[in-house]
Amino acid sequence: MTGTAHRGAGKAQQQRNIDGVLLLDKPSGITSHTAVQRLRRLFCALKAGHTGTLDPLATGLLPVCLGEATKFSHLLLEADKTYLASIRLGVTTTTGDLEGEVTARAPVMVNKHEIEKVLKRFVGEILQTPPMYSAIKRGGQPLYKLARAGRELPRAPRGVVISDLTLTALDGDELQVSVSCSKGTYVRVLAEDIGRELGCGACLSGLRRTAVGGFSLSPGAVAFEQLEPLTLPQRDALLLPADALVATLPRCELDADEARRLRRGQPVERAEASTAGLARIYGPNREFLGVAEVTAPGRIVPRRLKSQAAATSSIKPSIA
Repeated sequence: MTGTAHRGAGKAQQQRNIDGVLLLDKPSGITSHTAVQRLRRLFCALKAGHTGTLDPLATGLLPVCLGEATKFSHLLLEADKTYLASIRLGVTTTTGDLEGEVTARAPVMVNKHEIEKVLKRFVGEILQTPPMYSAIKRGGQPLYKLARAGRELPRAPRGVVISDLTLTALDGDELQVSVSCSKGTYVRVLAEDIGRELGCGACLSGLRRTAVGGFSLSPGAVAFEQLEPLTLPQRDALLLPADALVATLPRCELDADEARRLRRGQPVERAEASTAGLARIYGPNREFLGVAEVTAPGRIVPRRLKSQAAATSSIKPSIA
């Protein structure tokens, strides 16, 4: 690390209010929580959070929210996601991926046509049984902790949607697929189910998330190796504004009086706001105020607003 970068991220640097979204290319081998804390230190940010966990094995897109952007991170939890998944045929493990203990091996005698035929069976709405090695809690304990203690508990199947499942590469017993899916989809379970349908078993050997909602890994995501040599202002320049998280919502502009009332928690009447649902709200000078809901024709009710105390110098410009 250069001396300049060290001064920008050193322990002596005061933590600050900084708002925005960083598209991180998470490396393998660390948890999403560790990645967020490392990024928070690099930006000297008081507050940081992510928009959906990636397993330590997985790499790829992890949108990290700083400051006021954390208020809207939950909206990406509902978003569809896209992955490149590597699947090892003929091997099953305790965890559904190569980090677990091998439980069985079987010969692999399938061709490309047979694989593509099986993949089609998983496109659409399907049921998945969550794995024991997951963060789902039972009695206040994550299932993965119970699994490590040797316990196996019944889990109810859950409905998920696979909108696209395409074979992108096949090399011996290793295949790669592109998966576009709804929230709550376990790609490890999908790999196991594909192996079961093929009659040879399978486990996940690699996973890379390439898209979350409207965000893509390319061209905007950056790795820690790219961030660390930069100065603090250079890192700040890579941040997207907080309203990038809600860019798919309808936009509503308010005048100064309307913005004032909304910030006080009062509803605003606006005749042109006729479509019910969430909307991103802007005040004078195109300032992003937060998210509100049109609950009836012309009636706007605040739902999640930015703090008025946020320092203007730390706020990224709003998107158009």
